[in-house]
Amino acid sequence: MKEVRESLGFVGLGIMGRGMARNLLEAGFPVRVWNRTRERMQPLVDAGAHHSGSPAELARDCDIVFTCVSDTPDVEEVVLGPDGIAEGAAAGSLLVEMSTISPRVTRRIAERLEERGVAMLDAPVSGGSEGAEKGTLSIMVGGEADSLERAMLALRAMGRQVTHVGPIGTGQTVKLVNQIVVVVNMLAAAEGLLFAQAAGAEPARALEAITGGAAGSWMLENRGPQVLARDWSPGFTVDLQQKDLRLALEAADELGVPLLGAGMVSQLYRTLQRAGLGAEGNHALVKALERLAGFEIRGA
Repeated sequence: MKEVRESLGFVGLGIMGRGMARNLLEAGFPVRVWNRTRERMQPLVDAGAHHSGSPAELARDCDIVFTCVSDTPDVEEVVLGPDGIAEGAAAGSLLVEMSTISPRVTRRIAERLEERGVAMLDAPVSGGSEGAEKGTLSIMVGGEADSLERAMLALRAMGRQVTHVGPIGTGQTVKLVNQIVVVVNMLAAAEGLLFAQAAGAEPARALEAITGGAAGSWMLENRGPQVLARDWSPGFTVDLQQKDLRLALEAADELGVPLLGAGMVSQLYRTLQRAGLGAEGNHALVKALERLAGFEIRGA
C-alpha cells in the first residue's frame, strides 16, 4: 500500500470525534475541521488543524472527509443539506461516515454521492471515548475495497482493528450488532453486581474474580469499576446509547427479528432519561435496577 498522505477533513468534534481527529493530526496528516459548536474546533486548531467555515468549504479543500455526528438527521444535514459536504466535494473524493446511523439512510446517502462521483464508506466505531483518545477503536467498514484501501492509513491512526464487513450500509448493521451485545452485556454486569451486593459478597472482590473468567468482557472490565466508584462520567452517554438502540429496534422490526434483551434495556434507559440522567455514561443502566431493588451497589 502506498503511503499517500492525502488531505483530510473531519466534521463533528464531540465526545468521540475530537479524539479521533487529534489522532489523525498526531499521525502527520494535514487535517481540516468543522463543528457546529465553533469552540470545539479551537483545541484542534491549537494542535495544528485548520478550521473551515462550513462542511462544504471543508470538503472543497480535502481529498477524504470523515464525519462523526450524533444521529441520522445530523448526517443528512452535514452531507446533503445546504452548505453540506456534497456541495463542496469534488468528483473522485471520498466520504468516510463514522457516526452510528440508519443502514437504510446510509445507502441512500451513498447513492446521492455516487451521482456526484464521490465514493463513500460507512465506518462506525466501538471502544468509547477512551478508544477514541488512545486510537484503539474497533472500526467496522462497509463499502468498496478500493475505497477502504485508500482510507486505511487514516483509519489505522484511529483504530486498532479495522474490519471490512461488506458492501455500503453493512458497517452500520454490524455496529448495531455491537450495540445489542454491549447493552445486554451491561445489563448482565449490573444484575451480577446487584446480586453480589444483596447476597453479602463484596462487589469489588466479585468483580475481580469474574473479570478474568468466562464472564469477562470489555464492558465488565471498563465499566464495572466505574459502577463501584459511582463514577457516571460517559465513555458513551445514555442518550446516545438509547439512540443506537432505537436504530437497532427499528431495523429489527423491518426484519421481523426479536430483540428481547435490547428492548428491555431500552425501556430501562427510558426511565433514566425521564429522571434527567441521559447525559450520564451508559453504565448508569445499573441505576434503573437499583431503583427496582431499593438499594445501591457499594464499591467497598
